[in-house]
Amino acid sequence: MRHLSLAVVGVGYDNKTGPSRRFEIEICRPGEAVELRPEPRNPADRNAIAVYSARGIQIGYLRAERAPFIGAAMRRGIVSAIFQKSETWGATIRAHLDGSEPVLPEPDDSRANDWPPPGSEDPDWWPDEEWPDE
Repeated sequence: MRHLSLAVVGVGYDNKTGPSRRFEIEICRPGEAVELRPEPRNPADRNAIAVYSARGIQIGYLRAERAPFIGAAMRRGIVSAIFQKSETWGATIRAHLDGSEPVLPEPDDSRANDWPPPGSEDPDWWPDEEWPDE
């Protein structure tokens, strides 16, 4: 079973049409479906995966280091995702990579955040599930 939370970044960039990404994130509700769209012709990253709200408005991209892994799962046809929460740096979505319907994580689930968070000063730090930080 592969259930994880993923950061949505690049929210400060403008969409070509429609509302801004930050505005769209603010009207997304936890549990609402999101769509993941690979962008193999993206000039910045051929592995880029754009994230769209339930209303079809782009809210950002998955982090570059996560995109190849999620893209491979998408090619196997087993990924589904929902909006989890708004963040100061963007948003978090919840994805299930096993074909099951995604559900919001429990607040104390250490997998409820994409680690390290964007902009982290210590990119090698990951939460320890056996000895969680207090």
